[in-house]
Amino acid sequence: MLQKIRDRSQGLIVKVIVGLIVAVFALWGVESIIGGFVATPPIAEVNGEPINEFQLQEGVQQLLGTLGEQASSLDPGRLEDMAMNQLIDQAVLHQAAERSELAVSDDQLDRFMLEAEMFQIDGVFDSDLAVRTIASMGLSVGGYRDDLSRRMLLSQIANAYAGSNFITSNELGYLIELQQQTRNFRELLIAPGTRTLDVEISAGQIAEYYEQNEQEFREPETVQVEYVTLDKEAIGDEIEVTAEQLQSRYDEQRAEYQEAAERRASHILFETVAISEAEALQQAEAALQRLGEGESFAELASELSDDTVSAEAGGDIGYSDGSAFPPELEEALDALGEGEVSAPVVSEFGVHLVQLTELTEDDYPSFEEESQRIESELKGAEVELIYLARLEELPNLAFESGDLGAISEQMALTVRQSEPFPRDGGFGLFAEPDLVDAAYSDEVLLDGNNSDVIEVDDSQAVVLRVAQINESFVRPLDEVEAEIEVLLRLEMEREAAAALGEELLAAIEADQAIQAGETDDEVGDGEAEGEEIGGEEEVEGEEVVDSEEVVDSEEVVDDEEEVESKKVDSEEVKTLLAENELEWTGHDGIRRDSFALDQQIVQRVFAMPTPVDGVPSRGSIVLDDGSFVVIELTGVTPGALEDFPEDQVELVENALASDMGANDFERYLQTLRDSADISRRQQAFDESGEADL
Repeated sequence: MLQKIRDRSQGLIVKVIVGLIVAVFALWGVESIIGGFVATPPIAEVNGEPINEFQLQEGVQQLLGTLGEQASSLDPGRLEDMAMNQLIDQAVLHQAAERSELAVSDDQLDRFMLEAEMFQIDGVFDSDLAVRTIASMGLSVGGYRDDLSRRMLLSQIANAYAGSNFITSNELGYLIELQQQTRNFRELLIAPGTRTLDVEISAGQIAEYYEQNEQEFREPETVQVEYVTLDKEAIGDEIEVTAEQLQSRYDEQRAEYQEAAERRASHILFETVAISEAEALQQAEAALQRLGEGESFAELASELSDDTVSAEAGGDIGYSDGSAFPPELEEALDALGEGEVSAPVVSEFGVHLVQLTELTEDDYPSFEEESQRIESELKGAEVELIYLARLEELPNLAFESGDLGAISEQMALTVRQSEPFPRDGGFGLFAEPDLVDAAYSDEVLLDGNNSDVIEVDDSQAVVLRVAQINESFVRPLDEVEAEIEVLLRLEMEREAAAALGEELLAAIEADQAIQAGETDDEVGDGEAEGEEIGGEEEVEGEEVVDSEEVVDSEEVVDDEEEVESKKVDSEEVKTLLAENELEWTGHDGIRRDSFALDQQIVQRVFAMPTPVDGVPSRGSIVLDDGSFVVIELTGVTPGALEDFPEDQVELVENALASDMGANDFERYLQTLRDSADISRRQQAFDESGEADL
């Protein structure tokens, strides 16, 4: 009885009514429908303008619809807080619009209503439909116009900021330079390996790690459940199909196939327009005698047939699947073999001689080939009926039974037991979220009841109950010693890789400093020689550039970068690389959106400073797997607007302008919030999701 009440409360009509109410509330606000009847205290005020509970719940429902599945990860307090912030934003914007004496004209409202599809019939505005539609929302025409005016006004403010920004050519060029920038670098990847195998990990270290990280070894709470499965496949195993049933169905399908086979025919027609039917029959008999004497059917059709169109084709009248020709001809063809000619056939058109010229019948599969398919078909229909009948009965049994025994006995279902699984799911059948949620529901886990019927898919339904609850516990040290040793070894290997990387990086930097010192010495010697020359403008046939002349700095940098790229590692660096079997890997023309390389490395490369005076920038990064990477950035090439596809320039401009406009609007909105007098009732939610006010 209780189950029937539950089923009725979940019926289609009730759901439709509830859905309609929710839709009206979400679209137009509960306060606009029943606010005149029920006075509720405000839960917040914005510059004296109240916000009530109905408005808040309306906002929550709108958020749930917008966020979809993402909303399930948010607690009720967080959802209400987000909805409240939106209501406050709407209030401060509307108040700002009123202070600025902004308004939406009646013409704009009229135009919107005239163009709204929900008020149109065959694309034309219908006033009666508009009044009925607005009334179905629980609003008067005036109330609808007021609500529409408010929404359009807020939209205008947002669009004014979002759509009024623009991008200069310099800003666009700078953006393209950054977006399309490429970088050249080389990397040295030092992965954790076997560098610390000779270092022993003591029992004390393992025990210390266990004490400090005990929660890492906590096993979550799990449950084991007993369950029964209503399964179409199992029902199919219960049904037996006899050989006689299979043969009978095979014969039926074969006959249907043969009846549907196409036949090609020719005929000779003797019309009964100018002559009587008896005379036409005599002429047909005479033609039939000539055929028996060996004359060609096609030649006789051309000579004798009153159907001049087919006569030109030797009497051919094409193909039929049993329905194209007059019934009398179809019946005659059924009795003919290929090439045979019928006796005279009378139809409404006259008297015919009919020849079956071609039978387009493919070979029908043998009984052995078709028996498995036919058995599946015969079982399938019966399985569906049995499954639906049992599925209708199962909820009552699950609700009324104290365990699964009654279900097992009445429906011949085997009671099985699952492996333990935690709240985030197990394997196989119990990886299904609906089953896991049912097992951990209060009704099943705490009250010890059978679950509702959970339909896993179109062919399986499950009822379960908790058999055993396994509390969360920390695994003892002796069980996890090997795991801890692996963790400690991995950490030691990571530290060893990092130490080697730092050593290599320091050696490379030291080598660079030495090379830079040698370069400075060479420059100093050159300046001294220049002084001795006494300002001569040519030395050994080469022109000396005056120090006051402006040189092309980009060319100088490019030359220095080219020289830098040709420098070789010092002997110390080479020795370290050889001893640890490491090699540099070079990359040229890498963009920031490149997915050909590890994204952690790419992001680090584009965060490094640009090389100065041809001297590479160097840095390092530790990857998630513990690898230590030394990076040497050798060159940066900015993107060029002229190289950017013309058809994408406008898209980039519009996107950037929209982003800037959105940022401007957000800053404007934040200013309104900061200057507003906002008071709100605080709500704190406990773990159950209930408000503590």
